[in-house]
Amino acid sequence: MSLWQVERLGRRGDGVAAGDAGRALAPLTLPGERIEGEAQDGRIAAPRIVTPSADRVRPICTHYRACGGCSLMHASDGFTTAWKRQVVEAALAARGLPAPIEAVHVSPPLSRRRAVLSGKRTKKGALVGFHARASDVIVDLAECHVMRPEITAALPLLRQITVAGASRSAELSMTVIHGPAGLDLTVTGGKPLDPALFQTLAALADQGGLARLTWQDQAGDSQSITRRPPALPMGRARVVPPPGAFLQATPDGEAALLTAVRGMTAGATRIVDLFAGCGTFALPLSEAATVHAVEGLAAPLTALDAGWRAAPGLGRVTTEIRDLARCPLMADELERFDAIVIDPPRAGAEAQAREIAGSEVGRLAFVACDPVNFSRDAQLLADGGFRLSRLIVVDQFRWSPHVETVAEFVRT
Repeated sequence: MSLWQVERLGRRGDGVAAGDAGRALAPLTLPGERIEGEAQDGRIAAPRIVTPSADRVRPICTHYRACGGCSLMHASDGFTTAWKRQVVEAALAARGLPAPIEAVHVSPPLSRRRAVLSGKRTKKGALVGFHARASDVIVDLAECHVMRPEITAALPLLRQITVAGASRSAELSMTVIHGPAGLDLTVTGGKPLDPALFQTLAALADQGGLARLTWQDQAGDSQSITRRPPALPMGRARVVPPPGAFLQATPDGEAALLTAVRGMTAGATRIVDLFAGCGTFALPLSEAATVHAVEGLAAPLTALDAGWRAAPGLGRVTTEIRDLARCPLMADELERFDAIVIDPPRAGAEAQAREIAGSEVGRLAFVACDPVNFSRDAQLLADGGFRLSRLIVVDQFRWSPHVETVAEFVRT
């Protein structure tokens, strides 16, 4: 059995271990630990801890070693917070940029309101849970310390729905959102929704108290069973998101991001919200400004607009469907705004960042979910005359390597 020394954690949370055979990735390890194991294809699949780190703690979840939902539950909270801060600092330093981090905000356990689970029929019933690490095997969950308890309590119902609507060869994707109205469930990859299956699912939705159940079969045909509109608060407005919509993972994390964005755009009267989604930022910001919300998909903007129209006392909000990766707002289009909010997907916003850099807008609040791609876009902004003045790290995905930031850029 080969001996290895874990030097550091890689971006995905695996240990980078050095040994006589070179370097290899070792999951569930920590820097400074001495481990045993055999490497195959650059990975030590089952490392044995010989000398543990002082930062090692006992994982609180019985599924932890198998489930791929978490990868850092064996590390102390202090270590994880410091490591995520370091990930952001290192990404910016690689571009020669400062990292003026003011705070690191960590969402508490049992606070994830949105989760994407997998479901599969078996001879004895069904499996519902997350995939095992680097595997297509589903870990059948009995507990979860990340999701809200209301989602965990619905796992037996999700198994019943899987038995009723999944073919033996297909895997269901189940997006569950918990909100004030209850659970909003969107299932994709199921059997065609014939009358018999519709009746079965409607009965299960009633039995489980679901606010909405949306069924999309393997052909892409979709139908919703709505008992209560699954509205979510966004500032003074209430928004019914489209089925399976992207949302900030925890209300606590969303509040931290929104507080930062409000501060970074304070005093602006004309704001453009890029990659606006259902209105996480646009609707609260409209309490003090007019907002133009731009998003590549029609359904989120329809939900945003309906929420705005039903909420009294907000400033004007306009919407525009536009693929900002292929067709960014040009520099001259941005001139009519005095502040920009941007919340792109993980790939970042390279094309849009170039146009912002070439504009004369003076302030920008940049919400990012990938530090490396964010640092690329930040460099483009810096080259265009912006200064990165404030940075807040938000950890909504506890016990995972995922980390978000919200940054203020001010034109010098």
